[in-house]
Amino acid sequence: MNNDFTIVYEPPTPNEYNNLRLEGGLSGKSLEAATVGLKNSLFTVCIYDEKTLIGMGRIIGDGGAFFQIVDIVVKPSYQGRGLGKKVMKELINYLDKNTYPGSYVSLIADDPANKLYEQFGFSYSFPQSHGMYRMY
Repeated sequence: MNNDFTIVYEPPTPNEYNNLRLEGGLSGKSLEAATVGLKNSLFTVCIYDEKTLIGMGRIIGDGGAFFQIVDIVVKPSYQGRGLGKKVMKELINYLDKNTYPGSYVSLIADDPANKLYEQFGFSYSFPQSHGMYRMY
């Protein structure tokens, strides 16, 4: 990874967050939802190139029994430089220090990002479990 990049453990602004999500191919969120969601993160890691947000990831959940990895995104012009791995390493370091026996850590993986998550020990859900969602 380029040593000129800066890692910050605070959420970005809602505008930075939405811009990075959209540029990275993820859905946008309302500014209200982004403001509340970012504030309520358990842990956030952001990577900046000078003042430009180029990558990020968050952990949300109850801080004890359940954790979810969300918002893993790297600006397309910076992909292929190991930044997604760096974000995941930071998130895993947090989880290694802040989870308990029996804590459940989940994420939803889109292709081809599932290959990144598999490198960090994530596997597909239990045979009797199914990922589900409801959008508003």
